[in-house]
Amino acid sequence: QVHMVESGGGLVQAGGSLKLSCEASGLSFSTYTMGWFRQAPGKEREFVAGINYSGDITYYADSVKGRFTISRDNAKYTMYLQMNSLKPEDTAVYSCAASFRRTVILSTSLVNYWGQGTQVTVSS
Repeated sequence: QVHMVESGGGLVQAGGSLKLSCEASGLSFSTYTMGWFRQAPGKEREFVAGINYSGDITYYADSVKGRFTISRDNAKYTMYLQMNSLKPEDTAVYSCAASFRRTVILSTSLVNYWGQGTQVTVSS
């Protein structure tokens, strides 16, 4: 059974930083494309960042480009999202995602497994 558990969320002031982690089990982690999505209250879930199976190809939504960095450690079955220069509009539940597909530009329809999500709140 596949489990993916996010951690690292919390409350931070605008301009601050957080690092999210997603620890996976029950799947061949190093063969999956991984990604982060977020969902703000009253809004649809949106793609944030994706990373290929080996970690050498990444892609970011325009809204986070230059501020967020996605990475992974296949030996630890863990993916990360370093979030810097946070803005109030980054407030959302952040979820990790795993996909069989090779594209790093993920959409919700391409995701095979989801984590339960972690809340990130950025105060102004």
